[in-house]
Amino acid sequence: MYSIDTDFPVDSIPSGTNLLITGPPMTGKYDLLVELLADSYRYDERAVFITTQKSPDQIHADFAAGLGVDSVTDLGIVDCAGQERSGKHADDEHIRSVSSPADLTGIGMASSELIETFGDRGHRVRTGLSSLSQLLMYADVKTVFRFLHILTGRISSADGLGLCTLDSDVHDDQTVNTVKQLFDGAIETRNEGDDSRAFRVLGLPDADDRWIDF
Repeated sequence: MYSIDTDFPVDSIPSGTNLLITGPPMTGKYDLLVELLADSYRYDERAVFITTQKSPDQIHADFAAGLGVDSVTDLGIVDCAGQERSGKHADDEHIRSVSSPADLTGIGMASSELIETFGDRGHRVRTGLSSLSQLLMYADVKTVFRFLHILTGRISSADGLGLCTLDSDVHDDQTVNTVKQLFDGAIETRNEGDDSRAFRVLGLPDADDRWIDF
């Protein structure tokens, strides 16, 4: 079980679970993903973050801010934003660079390597991907489905926790429903008025579907 300190309708999530964080753009999916992954630092776990847009420096800063600390260590990052690595984490051994979000094979190999590295050191691993919508800009849904089938299977077999974000309003219903098949449950997000957001959890044991502000 993976313990959750974030305000959540359950205290823990079963090992081997993959969840899809889905909702319209600008409804806090990325922020929620970071919160759920950053909880790993409270339980001697590790996190692997697959980023299609943000730099490793930004990911590190967001994790540190969420935890209320100056910095974090041992954060695995698969950087497929296609930018030249720079900044204070340029030489970080836990960062893998992939040429672009189109290189799904490279993303899969890099993430599996990091998951295995942390697992061999005795740590359980939470893996997050932001975002599937970027991958779907570079590849058709069948190709992304095959990639996700391998990634979610790898996470499940390692008794990990997987979390992926998807901008639901950007894609047609068939695409969204195809992607959803590979996940054990979903976290839906929405805006609540002008200055608040909410989420609800679907598909997890003992979790009700009430909307929670965050």
